Amino acid sequence: APALQMLSRKISNLGAINLAAIDEKNQEEDRKNYLDQQLEDLNNAIQVLETAIAKIDNDTKERFRETFDGANKALKEFFPLLFGGGQAYLELDSDDLLTTGINIMASPPGKKIHNISMLSGGEKALTAIAFIFSMFRLNPSPFCLLDEVDAPLDESNIARFGDLVKTMSEQVQFLLVTHNKTTMSILDRLMGVTMG
Repeated sequence: APALQMLSRKISNLGAINLAAIDEKNQEEDRKNYLDQQLEDLNNAIQVLETAIAKIDNDTKERFRETFDGANKALKEFFPLLFGGGQAYLELDSDDLLTTGINIMASPPGKKIHNISMLSGGEKALTAIAFIFSMFRLNPSPFCLLDEVDAPLDESNIARFGDLVKTMSEQVQFLLVTHNKTTMSILDRLMGVTMG
């Protein structure tokens, strides 16, 4: 009977029987199943979001590339019209279309190609005007307000600017704020503003 005593001692060492253990196990099992389901739902949601982000990124890249190419093509056309020659184009800073910057490279007649920051004030203004008109060709708006964009231009550049405004005014209504008489002479209607 020593084996029986040893077995009795082992049983008594186990302590009191926890009758609630089965219920506790079932509760914990239910909680684990609930959390597993939540985890699966979260993983599915993450996958759906990642798919949506990838689609948006691809669509954004595609639309950016189309817009960039269209603006570049139009800039190459408008720049020589405003400068009476020369060339300009858009250049990307990097290959990643989602984070890239854009440089405007320009070469007025008789000059080497430079970043727009290397041009004179008048040349920068004309290049900016060429770029604005390029964007208007891509995505026309009912009207365009230009506030003294002709101020840094000399007379020959103002004449070319006026010719381009006339041409573009077939598609876009321009509102020009100007002090320049040459620019005023090309306009259909004038409205004067004076101080008392």
